[in-house]
Amino acid sequence: MSSEILTEKPVIKQAICVTMPASGNPIKIQDTEVANFLPLINGSLITWINCTVEDVNKDAEKVSVLFGFEPHLVPTLLSGHLASYEDLGTNLGLMMPAVTVDKLELEINPLLILLRKNLILTVHSEKVQRLVRFSRYADTFLKKIPPELPWNDRLSVVLTRIIDEDNEKNFEGLRSIEEHGDRIAKELLDPTTPRALLGVEIYNMKHALINYLDILWASLDVINSLRYGDAEIITDDQKLLEKFGLLAGDINRHIALSEHMSGVLASGLEVLQSIYNNQLQVLNNRMAFVLTWLTILGTAILVPNTLATIFGSPFSLGTGDVTWYVTLLIVSTIISTWLAYFWIKKKGLIPTRVD
Repeated sequence: MSSEILTEKPVIKQAICVTMPASGNPIKIQDTEVANFLPLINGSLITWINCTVEDVNKDAEKVSVLFGFEPHLVPTLLSGHLASYEDLGTNLGLMMPAVTVDKLELEINPLLILLRKNLILTVHSEKVQRLVRFSRYADTFLKKIPPELPWNDRLSVVLTRIIDEDNEKNFEGLRSIEEHGDRIAKELLDPTTPRALLGVEIYNMKHALINYLDILWASLDVINSLRYGDAEIITDDQKLLEKFGLLAGDINRHIALSEHMSGVLASGLEVLQSIYNNQLQVLNNRMAFVLTWLTILGTAILVPNTLATIFGSPFSLGTGDVTWYVTLLIVSTIISTWLAYFWIKKKGLIPTRVD
């Protein structure tokens, strides 16, 4: 982004600053003029600033530069797919996915988390409803952090809490998908439900699960980078690093659950295909049943019809021949019908059940 654009004022819809001074009580203020937060950062033990901007792609870099972050940090993060991690030594940047699920439609927006000494800056758009709960008691949370902790330990404590809240919101998306899956299972039990509609719904749900799994894997990659990346800004304390391990464990459990649901859906598609095959087999059996009896009837008619054609020739047949002639037609019809039925039944060509 050019220097001219960086000098433009970012469009900030809402901003909150929670800071813990070196002495005294925490301070929490809300102001759309984020420049007013700058004096609070200097000399504080730790400060968290949350900015809601109009457009992350345009405004996030401007906000980050205002608070002393490297200009290319935000563009590098935004160039990643779903989630990204960038360590610049004195600056550390994360892009975490913020997911909302409407039925089976997934909307993914970036949540930027920028860290430097004694400061955590989170930037996101209005579409991202995150960190609302944390912002309510952030001052109390910061107050409970022991002031004697090293500055990177304090940052790590707040960072784990922010990532945890983002993950919890993302996990709600899986619950929404599960509820939709329960409705599909109910429709599968209803024989009147159109099978074509079920096939589309199962596919859409499986597609949503695949996208959701991509999001979870991307989040897990970032957390593993925090655990094993050995960044200067992140703590070296093993107990605090274990909290990142707990976050990774939560994501792994949801990955396993999502993969299990995907397997169940695959089984559902197989069941649906079996239903189609059974319906097709029933139709084929009915057609075979009808064709078999048509064959028998055709044979029954063919023999007497042939005899009638023969005796219809100009032979010397009088009225006295009616009795044996009619008897011949009747007997030939019965015998030909029985022979056709006996042969077809012996060959097993008559279905015992049409279903």
